Amino acid sequence: MNSLATPSHNRQMSAALPFSRLRAPVEDLYPRLFDAILEQRIAPASRFTEESLKQMFGVSRADVRRALTQLAHEHIIVLRANHRPRVAELDAEHTRQTLHARRLAENTLVRLACQRPSVEGLKRLRALIERERQAVEQDRRGAAIRLSGEFHLQLAQMAGNAPLAHFLGSLVPLTSLAIARSSRKTHSCCAWQEHLAIVEAVECGDVCRASMLMNQHLSHLEQTLLDSANEGWVAG
Repeated sequence: MNSLATPSHNRQMSAALPFSRLRAPVEDLYPRLFDAILEQRIAPASRFTEESLKQMFGVSRADVRRALTQLAHEHIIVLRANHRPRVAELDAEHTRQTLHARRLAENTLVRLACQRPSVEGLKRLRALIERERQAVEQDRRGAAIRLSGEFHLQLAQMAGNAPLAHFLGSLVPLTSLAIARSSRKTHSCCAWQEHLAIVEAVECGDVCRASMLMNQHLSHLEQTLLDSANEGWVAG
């Protein structure tokens, strides 16, 4: 009798294994880990370790380390020698400065995007909006917040100014963390309907309308987050 298991048998065995023992794709770990932070399943005060994350997500410690390093570069996770990783803390002034920098960057980026609205870029933006809409409808708050941020980063990519897009990439994750910790239980503070309106203006090359919509969008975000910060962030 052949001792090798058949493919169907292997699939059945995999289905029977607990989630923590199933190896997840490495490229899938970052969004899953970020979503867990945004949903406060990994809370600011929690004392998690690389080993606990390895067990939680069913990946190797090296995979966990790479994801944590990426989140540390985005200032979401604080990594210090001989200390456990921890989620970054926020304060109202830092949030205010981050939002101000975003407004300066995104006003320019949306204007540049209107000058070069590529078919493929618009397609990716609409796909992100659809995923965001589904996350909101399914009450997956972490995913909705993360996808909302990815929309802004994808729009920046389409604008074609790499240094400015890179700068925005350092601001959006922090904004996502602020949204997640907001005492006002909105899904993302960045409604997918507002994103869709911006895309439609960009597609038409309507610089004035796209800029107006982006400013309104960021003003709504700023008011919500700063009001929430003044009331006090949600405890982890």
